[in-house]
Order: sequence, then structure tokens, then C-alpha cells
Amino acid sequence: MQLLDGKKTATEIKLEVAEEIKRVKAKGGKIPHLVAVLVGSNGASITYVNAKIAACEKVGMHSTIVRLNDTVSEKELLEEVDRLNKDEEIDGFIVQLPLPKHISDKKVTEAISPEKDVDGFHPWNIGKMMLNLPTFLPATPFGILQLIERYNIETNGKHCVVVGRSSIVGSPIANLMSRNSYPGNCTVTLTHSRTVNLKEITLSADILIVALGKPEFITADMVKDGVVVFDVGITRKADKSKKSGYKLYGDVDFDGVAEKASFITPVPGGVGPMTIVSLLKNTLLAAKGK
Repeated sequence: MQLLDGKKTATEIKLEVAEEIKRVKAKGGKIPHLVAVLVGSNGASITYVNAKIAACEKVGMHSTIVRLNDTVSEKELLEEVDRLNKDEEIDGFIVQLPLPKHISDKKVTEAISPEKDVDGFHPWNIGKMMLNLPTFLPATPFGILQLIERYNIETNGKHCVVVGRSSIVGSPIANLMSRNSYPGNCTVTLTHSRTVNLKEITLSADILIVALGKPEFITADMVKDGVVVFDVGITRKADKSKKSGYKLYGDVDFDGVAEKASFITPVPGGVGPMTIVSLLKNTLLAAKGK
């Protein structure tokens, strides 16, 4: 079994991004600027946003957090999105999800300018992805593709099973793994909560990508020997023995599945760091696009 070390790989990519930003700066070019809009005080969201901002600083990219109270109205948030769309100093921005229940994720996502949508969630960018046109790819699927490339994992003709059909991970990665390129050229099965005989399907997977949000859902008896596993899920559970007060779990029972896998991502330190570095690459791409 070989560990797909997202933390190590992300560090290597950050160095590459940092070098590119240095070249831009040396030529008198504009340093990319990423803005993160944080609504409310959700602990996980704060952690994610802080990690993204820290990554920006690490590579020499400008970054800003816009903090809004969770009582902000949908109208006020949309006005903030419009302001960011019009600000020429800002190359890309994200609105951290989830949002409070009184605000429509869909409305906010659609209000973001496609040229600044470095999360890759806007329908315009999703449509271009489906047509295999150059665009911002959703950060987590983009991170998975980079791991596949960096570890030279064979995908041509393989059976890729995706567990979870979200518009953020499951659906886009299913599309990307089936496209006529590398990584890709897989036969893809997209499964979800209504799938019958899920175990039978996962047992046939050469590549298994799991994005459910259900801790340790995939067990050793659900995979075959030699499978390549990408565990996207991350769930916090209280654990008094930990300094943080909680322990992180993936959607895959790592100890059991690792014994059968040829490659597997850990949680934490697998797909998560790759998601953040993909956001940096998209922001750099947005700045270049200007």
C-alpha cells in the first residue's frame, strides 16, 4: 500500500505556485488576490477559511477575509458579492459554504462572476467543464486529479466508482474521470443513497472515490485487493484525549481498507490539502486571465 500524501504533494505545488508569483512580481505584474467571504461563526468554516488564507500568505498571494454576521440578509450578501465582482483589484473570491438557512446557496453561487469563481461552482464553469473546455475546475475534484497525475496512477480503461453525487464533488469528479484525456478514460459508476447493491458495485471498483460525509462508511469487505481509494469525507467527533477536543474521521475505515488498497488517501492529510492548493492554482489562473 502506498499513501497518497496530499500534504506533501500540496507543499510541492505551493512551491511551484510561489515561484510563478515571484516571476510575475519580478516582471512588475499584479500579485493575485483572493478574497474569502465568511458568514457566521461555524467552527469548521472558520478553520477552512483560515487554512486557505494561510496558504495564500505562504505562496506570496494577497488575501482578504470578509466577515459577515450570520444575521446578514440575503440581499446584503448579494450586494457584497456584487461589490467583489466589480473590484478590479480582486482576481477571485469564494463564499464559504454552508450559508445560514435563510440564504440561498444557489442564488449566491449564481451571482458570483464566472471569471472570479475560483471555487468552480458557477453553472457557466460547470458547463464548460462538462464540455471539456478550459475553465476553473471545482477545487476538490481538481485536487484529486492532481494526486492521480503526481503519483502516475493508471486510469485508462479502469472502473471508477464514485460514492456520493453532490454538485461539489461527486458529480463533477464522475464527469472528469470519464472524459477522453488523462486523468480520465474510466468507465464511471456514480452511486448515491438510493443505489441498490452498493457493496457489489464498490467491490468492482479499480478506483474508488468516496464523498458522503458518513464516517468510516466504506469497510474492508466492500473493496477488492489493489483498489485505489480517495477519501473525501471529513467528520469531527468529540475526543477528550485530543488536544483539539475532537478527532477527524474519513468516509473510509482507513485501517481495514489500507490493507487491501494499492493507493489510499489519509484523513486528514489527503484530499483536504489538495483542495486548498487547487484554489490557489485557480486564483493564479484568474489573475492570468486578466
